[in-house]
Amino acid sequence: MSDTELVTLRPRRIRLVCWASAAALVVVFGLVATSLTGPTGDGYGTFQRGDQLAMVGLGVFGALGFLLFTRPRVEADARGVRVRNVIGSYELPWEVVRGVRFDRGAPWASLELHDDDLLPMVALQAADKELAVEGVRALRRLHQAHLAALVEGTAGR
Repeated sequence: MSDTELVTLRPRRIRLVCWASAAALVVVFGLVATSLTGPTGDGYGTFQRGDQLAMVGLGVFGALGFLLFTRPRVEADARGVRVRNVIGSYELPWEVVRGVRFDRGAPWASLELHDDDLLPMVALQAADKELAVEGVRALRRLHQAHLAALVEGTAGR
């Protein structure tokens, strides 16, 4: 394992679902916007061009909300690990990481820290099956390489 190796992990299945859902939402709201014409019912109001644009805008904002779930990513190298979840991101050196966990039945992997905290890594989802397992193995190899380098450093003194 070289010091310059960079492991980058992103979820696959949720990204496909979110992009398809975002596109479908924009199309549906676009269709609804084109159908907004004429009177509003029994009232005196009528649908205007602004109402149609507002519906398209709502569809775009909803699609952007879906696309937030494509944000998770994990990057790791010999120095540490950077975790970006849907909301929030963390940059941790390997010194604070006790282990990489992917418990049976858990929706995603997590980092176990020395202060007994668990940091979820939403980018490594159980739905991605083998891709997630390989990602956890790669992170564990980097963590083990860091631990081995610490042992060599203390043994060399």
